[in-house]
Amino acid sequence: MTVSDLVLTRRGLRFAGRYWPCSIGRGGISSEKREGDGATPVGTHRITGMLYRPDRIVRPADWAMPIRPGDLWSDDPKDAAYNSLVRAPYAASHESLRRADPLYDLVLLTDWNWPRAVPGRGSAIFLHRWRRPGYPTEGCVAFRPRDLRRIAGMIRPGTKLIVPASLD
Repeated sequence: MTVSDLVLTRRGLRFAGRYWPCSIGRGGISSEKREGDGATPVGTHRITGMLYRPDRIVRPADWAMPIRPGDLWSDDPKDAAYNSLVRAPYAASHESLRRADPLYDLVLLTDWNWPRAVPGRGSAIFLHRWRRPGYPTEGCVAFRPRDLRRIAGMIRPGTKLIVPASLD
């Protein structure tokens, strides 16, 4: 581990010399992640991308890509594009990235089960805005909006999110 790693702990996410309050999946931490279990997967996950809503926030980093109308994320284990960005219209099960609420105004993508997704292993482990403190996610790691923006401004592609098997 290095100071530039994002390390999940019982106190929050340790990064850049401080702890950042966060929420994790409703299913807790799991080394046996499955689609729909609500768990945050154990492991070392690299940040592979950053998406943002240009109609709502300014570009948070030079490498951030805009979320466009019609951007979706395939979450159908039977779909050839499972666990990847797809475009509407899209017949297979998916999640809209351009939401009415602000949850995905800024999204950090991880390499969980990507780029060669194993069907049913779980899709879309993002770092995104939380609904409110302590409210669990579907497996992602979520932060208060200002903290997420600060973290996004300090990381680079390849930054590691480390989720240990047990939180210290």
